[in-house]
Amino acid sequence: MRARRFEWEGAAATAAALRAWAAETAPPVDVSAIGEEVRDQGDEAVLRLTAKFDAPGVTLESLRVDPADADAALAVTEPRLRAALDVAAANIRRVAEGILGAEREIELPAGQKVLSREVPVGAAGIYAPGGRAAYPSSVLMCAIPAQVAGVERIALASPPGGDGRLHPLILAAAALCGVEEIYAMGGAQAIFALAYGTDTVPAVDVIAGPGNAWVREAKRAVSGTVGIDSLAGPSELMLIAGHDTDPEWAALDLCAQAEHGPESPLVVAAVEEQVLDAIAEAAEGAAASRPSVADASLALVRVRDVEAAIDLANAYAPEHLELLETDAALMSARVKTAGCVFVGRYGATAFGDYVSGSNHVLPTGGAGRYAGPLGPGAFRRRISSVEITEAAAAELAPHADVLARAEGFPVHGESAMIRQ
Repeated sequence: MRARRFEWEGAAATAAALRAWAAETAPPVDVSAIGEEVRDQGDEAVLRLTAKFDAPGVTLESLRVDPADADAALAVTEPRLRAALDVAAANIRRVAEGILGAEREIELPAGQKVLSREVPVGAAGIYAPGGRAAYPSSVLMCAIPAQVAGVERIALASPPGGDGRLHPLILAAAALCGVEEIYAMGGAQAIFALAYGTDTVPAVDVIAGPGNAWVREAKRAVSGTVGIDSLAGPSELMLIAGHDTDPEWAALDLCAQAEHGPESPLVVAAVEEQVLDAIAEAAEGAAASRPSVADASLALVRVRDVEAAIDLANAYAPEHLELLETDAALMSARVKTAGCVFVGRYGATAFGDYVSGSNHVLPTGGAGRYAGPLGPGAFRRRISSVEITEAAAAELAPHADVLARAEGFPVHGESAMIRQ
């Protein structure tokens, strides 16, 4: 790991320095050419680009995957792995159902009523990344909240492997969720296909799911054409350690995040210098003996007290925040911006990645200041229904007329006044 010490300069300044350091390893990405190809050439472009970037040398006959392939993959999934998928799916569904929005009717003084209700979008596209590995957990994390939201059509896109086929675990997870519209396409071209539509891929209303920088930039490009969940970048972990934090446990938590790739920034904040030293040494040792751990950046920040550590976390807005202090439960109430907070020594981020029921599609890059975890709300939209009674119209019309004329729209005023 590439460890570096950061001097305390106050929460905001230190957080900015951490973000700037992490950004140094992010290569520039331009997806505009891919977007133009997909929009102009449709299936032909998506097939060509997917074969070029995801399955070199393989001629893909179709983007659409037969649902029977997913059922077959689920049927032969190793029993212990199938049991883990079942537990994860059940917990994700319980949490999603628990946070689903409610219908509200508001009565106002003049006598009118406003009914605010949620309705699902018509179609959702979900993206399950590939590359370093298969991520069936991402299928569950995206498809289940969409189902709980009531979305009728869910389309799954995931990059094929070198043989031109989707990974069996992606197919198994799709079958477990009952998703039958599956496409073998990855990267930016998959996002553009879902947003713009092709002969094979009908366009969707919302796109959700994690991905690499190309996926992120494609989602940025289509935002406005469709809704998106967030602009998720490299996975992040910030850890606030206390004097009794086990350095070996903390080291494994850091190394687990570093498995996502060298772009994943890691931050440890502690009051005691010796705590930082012990965790850094343990992390370097653990990473050296584990081939799956990438050479990620590890920032070490000594803070003056625990309150300053929380201030730093709120300014930095990490995707994952582990509170390994003794008073973690009390500290968690002060956290305002993290994507997901793991409270106490047993709260490893890995549980949230898979089986705790919380969603692992989280805001990164400081987006926790205004965004939260993926949930059913990403696949629903609010509709207001306004009920104006005769008495309410009589009382409100003069006010509407005055405001309309002040804004230069006199016919708006007439439309209200005629109902007096």
